[in-house]
Parts: sequence; structure tokens; C-alpha cells
Amino acid sequence: MGYLKYVRDLWKRPKKELGSVWKERLIAWRQEPVSVRISRPTRIDRARSLGYKAKQGFLIVRQRLLRGGRQRPDIKSGRRPKHFGQRLTLKKNYQQVAEERVSKLYKNCTVVNSYLVAKDGLYYWYEIILVDRNHPNVVKDKQLSNLAKKKGRAQRGLSSAGRKGRGLLCKGKGAEKIRPSLRSNKRLR
Repeated sequence: MGYLKYVRDLWKRPKKELGSVWKERLIAWRQEPVSVRISRPTRIDRARSLGYKAKQGFLIVRQRLLRGGRQRPDIKSGRRPKHFGQRLTLKKNYQQVAEERVSKLYKNCTVVNSYLVAKDGLYYWYEIILVDRNHPNVVKDKQLSNLAKKKGRAQRGLSSAGRKGRGLLCKGKGAEKIRPSLRSNKRLR
């Protein structure tokens, strides 16, 4: 077995295994800016399984998100019951929101994938793997260049978090109305 198996086992119980290192890490992360570019992934096993390679052209960005529900802007007019609720139920998961925010910051990069690093009572932290579209290493690599050409993967829901939110990770029975999308399926019927 490779070393990544043991790293994966450590990450199953980070608070127990890492202890005080974990607490110090979270304290430091809370004081950092919302989006931070980092030199290497925190969870190397997860990053490698999602397509990260330790070569030039790959970027890792740690994104912080506030936990909790979303709230609609204050409703000024109308007295129908549906107007009274301030709570907004998002149809996206937090991971997809994190990917979208990072892709807005790094316009010359394409989102490959992302994974959860940590969470506490107030925040979620995700690490997003990006690939630089114009880097010579990416242009040479056939597989990477095809991926990098697809602009706006995060916004169009093409990453694994986006596909999960769209319900595309399940096939067969129970998923009849999901493809190609809920909206187009409704239009067909």
C-alpha cells in the first residue's frame, strides 16, 4: 500500500489524531482572507484522487464560506403568504458556491474539482483545484488542455459538486426526470 492510504485514515478523525495542531490551524485560518492561494494541498490524498498533479499550471485555493441559511433581501411590497418568508433555500450546495467564487477571482483558470478541508460552527473551508489555461505545461498535456478549454465549468455546474446539485450522480430508477435537466424535462412533458 502507498502512503496515501495512511494519510486518508488520518483525515477520517482529524480532531482526534491531529489534536492541538488542528485547533491552531483553524485559529490561523479564521484570521486569513476569504480566498487564499496555497502552495500545496492540505489533503494530498483527496487532491490526488480528484485530478491534482504536482506540476506547474496547477493552483490550489482555500476558500472560506459562512455556514447557515441564506436570507432574502427585505420584501417591501405584497402581502401574500409566500412574501412573508425571509429564508431563501438555495438549490446549490456550499461546495459549488465556493467553486464559483474562486473561478470569479481567477479568470484565467478552470476549476478542476474541490474538496472539504474543515468546518467549525461558523465557517466551511474548501480547497479548489484550478488549472491555468495558458500555461505551457497545460497546453502540451492533451487531457489537461481539453479540460482547460471548458470555460465556466463551475458556473455551469459541470464539476462534481455541480453535477451532484443537479442530481446527475444517480442513474436509472428514480432519475427519469433529471436528464437533460429538470427544466427541459418539464418542457418536454
